[in-house]
Amino acid sequence: MKTRHKRIAFIMASLAALGIAAILVARAFNSSLVFFVSPSEAVAKTAPVGKTLRMGGLVEKGSRQTDSDGLTVRFKVTDTVTSIPVVYKGILPDLFKEGRGCVVKGTVGSDGVFYADEVLAKHDENYMAPEAAKSMEEATKHAKEAAKTARE
Repeated sequence: MKTRHKRIAFIMASLAALGIAAILVARAFNSSLVFFVSPSEAVAKTAPVGKTLRMGGLVEKGSRQTDSDGLTVRFKVTDTVTSIPVVYKGILPDLFKEGRGCVVKGTVGSDGVFYADEVLAKHDENYMAPEAAKSMEEATKHAKEAAKTARE
């Protein structure tokens, strides 16, 4: 084999290895990617059913219920426009309270219920996840615009 052919074979093998590495990195990144949605988006079915995502908003007052097993908790998360029921099995954080902000991670079932694997409560009374605050502001803005056009 000539030196020229060895060099071409080395370059081709290097490109193939680089391509395989890029594909593996892209797959790993795609599987760990978690989207953020608001309750309005989840109810409107724009959120992918069965995919892991995060949803943020306020815990609706009077919606928290604990099942007889003591671990399964049902509550509603709202963005002040719409709310979605959430089911979580586990121990809730100490800061989790009705009327306060939270972020839940899980999947939206085909029945329209959000099945949470993880519940995060805000750590400070002035803090809210930036995505949750933005989605709540947008939902409130759209509700005000809808009310304004309804009056006209």
